[in-house]
Amino acid sequence: MQALQLVGDKDLRRVEIDEPGAPGPGEVTVRIKVVALNHIDVWGWRGMAFAKRKMPLTIGAEASGVVERLGAGTSGLVPGQLVSIYGARTCGLCKSCRESRDNLCEHVSGVHGFHLDGFAQELVNLPARLLVPAPPGCDAVGAALAPVTFGTVEHMLFDNAKLQPGETILVHAGGSGIGTAAIQLAKRHGATVITTVGSDDKIEPARALGADHVINYRTDRFEGVVRKLTKKKGVDVVFEHVGKDTFAGSMLCLKRGGRLVTCGSTSGVSTEVNLMMLFQQQLKLLGSFGCRMENMADAMQKMARGLVKPVIDTEVGLDDIAVALDRMEGRRVFGKIILHMSSDTAAAG
Repeated sequence: MQALQLVGDKDLRRVEIDEPGAPGPGEVTVRIKVVALNHIDVWGWRGMAFAKRKMPLTIGAEASGVVERLGAGTSGLVPGQLVSIYGARTCGLCKSCRESRDNLCEHVSGVHGFHLDGFAQELVNLPARLLVPAPPGCDAVGAALAPVTFGTVEHMLFDNAKLQPGETILVHAGGSGIGTAAIQLAKRHGATVITTVGSDDKIEPARALGADHVINYRTDRFEGVVRKLTKKKGVDVVFEHVGKDTFAGSMLCLKRGGRLVTCGSTSGVSTEVNLMMLFQQQLKLLGSFGCRMENMADAMQKMARGLVKPVIDTEVGLDDIAVALDRMEGRRVFGKIILHMSSDTAAAG
């Protein structure tokens, strides 16, 4: 069967590998339909894995597929069913897993596509407990975007930052995959949304998603614009995932008692924090990683009901993956890049 594998840093190839055998007890064979690309794929492509990994490594951390075969002892799934796939290999046994706090698993083996083989392969055997059924009205693209693009944002905004209707939020990088999801989810929740983008051509698309104010951070200092828009009061929540380049400014944008929630560090992993501002303004800095499977189910229900929608920049097939990663690395994307595992369904976007 076909797969995309890293055989070395920045050496990504389309290869043929053996199909998996019969699923074991509690496992399901899934035929992968769609893989959604993320910055974690770029990090893996660059060789920025934060744990030892073995090459070759199949890429792809976020995907959907169709149930093909059931192993012994599985229930709640049927062949032909569309599922979204949780991206980390959790243990399913620890206290956090038993309490449905999946992303706090005490014995997680790693992230697929980064530390473990990912989903850019035609067939894969997975524990049934890591599959979340897609509801009617949610297609394969929507299901593929539930684990990271929408699930991460659900967890950040509602589990961690506890965004409330009527509050004001600053969403950084509104043209990114999770940025487009955050704009929609925050606006649908009743928040006033301010977002930043890196070019003028992204301003109107961000407004069309529901952003009330859009700032081109390359031509304006976003801190000054946010203070002006909020009459120097500041925002209730900052949705941060850029890292070093925006972190200090993000803290300046917060009102007294405001919350900054972060899940990423694409511009650098280290930054300085003004401790006096932190305690005098009684700010809350919240780290967030991944999501709970319940967040995935909630996100797919919202997509099925038409409350939010996937924003797709480009759709590619297996032969165009290097072009797609280069486009993402160059930050020329608005929304998501989608990889179709079946070449006859891929189309250039």
